[in-house]
Amino acid sequence: MFQIGVFLKPIVGVMIKRGSRSKAWQGPRLPVLIACLGLILVVSILLIGENSEKPNSSYGLVKQKWNSFDSSVQLNPTVELRNGTDVIWQIPNSPKAVLFLAHGCNGRAVHFWDRSPNCPNCIGLPEERLLILHALSRGFAVITISSAGRCWTLGEERLVVREIIRWWVERHKLEKLPLVALGASSGGYFVSALAKGLRFSSIALMIAEGLFDQMDIPEDYPPTLFVHMPKDSYRQRKIGEFLVVLRNKGIDVAEIECMEFPLSRNFFTDRIPGLEQANSTKLFELFQEKGFIDENGYMRSDGRRTRWKEALRESNAIFLNKNLVHHVQEELNLAFAYHEMTSLPSEQIFKWFETHMS
Repeated sequence: MFQIGVFLKPIVGVMIKRGSRSKAWQGPRLPVLIACLGLILVVSILLIGENSEKPNSSYGLVKQKWNSFDSSVQLNPTVELRNGTDVIWQIPNSPKAVLFLAHGCNGRAVHFWDRSPNCPNCIGLPEERLLILHALSRGFAVITISSAGRCWTLGEERLVVREIIRWWVERHKLEKLPLVALGASSGGYFVSALAKGLRFSSIALMIAEGLFDQMDIPEDYPPTLFVHMPKDSYRQRKIGEFLVVLRNKGIDVAEIECMEFPLSRNFFTDRIPGLEQANSTKLFELFQEKGFIDENGYMRSDGRRTRWKEALRESNAIFLNKNLVHHVQEELNLAFAYHEMTSLPSEQIFKWFETHMS
């Protein structure tokens, strides 16, 4: 069984909740109840004292750096063109499962992989590349495919992608391995629909509630993990509804809530390959000076609505490689935690996959 912990403090900005049906509760005897209430009161006082402003949900975040993987885990993809779209993939030695990754709107397969001689057009966005590295380190073969347009569509494109995945799996003799999928935003909706016609062992829908109110859900629909950001209250509410719908169908479900966290002077250099410590510090100080972050380092607005690029152009102290602007933007969006691809709960996501690979 996939075990979910209940944390008083979220680790690396995530809280995990199990979506399975709870057992009937038997009321405790009075002395036990009094003792429990007293313990809760003591813990609450301690937590309030430690977190007088906002709870710091970034514990452990600094440990997950862009270069924190063993040197044996390297991005070395193969790039192909199939049915008019990019197919970029990598198979580790002795793979134990296959992972299909679906990007969000404005994304491409090249965003998941570092630029290299094998992939000169690859970009290697920080969250996407870390998801790939987590997958490879755990023995997952990975296939990424670009959508035909800005976002995924659910008609012919779903059939095209299904056939690409089947062709690729058969070509590399991976048919006996479990197949799993993770889709973010538009890719999450796409994966939720794709799972009706392609047999996945389990799926993860990131910052997407899926299309469960627009399709018939078969009883053999795969176990589904929702990875979302509670600041997006509409999506949080829909996920809550769909957890109940899927659970009532007998489908195993769970959710991971990803919380905001503060920036630091080391944050950008820790997360983005090629961004030097000096520039990371200067960016942090610029955000302080312009009021983009509060006194505790939290973003005041979503990164997309923060005029940090204009402030950067006006600054004479920071010379940021223009190829890294998109990378910084992604990390700002992640820190605000409203709607962004995230690799932070990778450990929990891959445990979900691994415990549903029977």
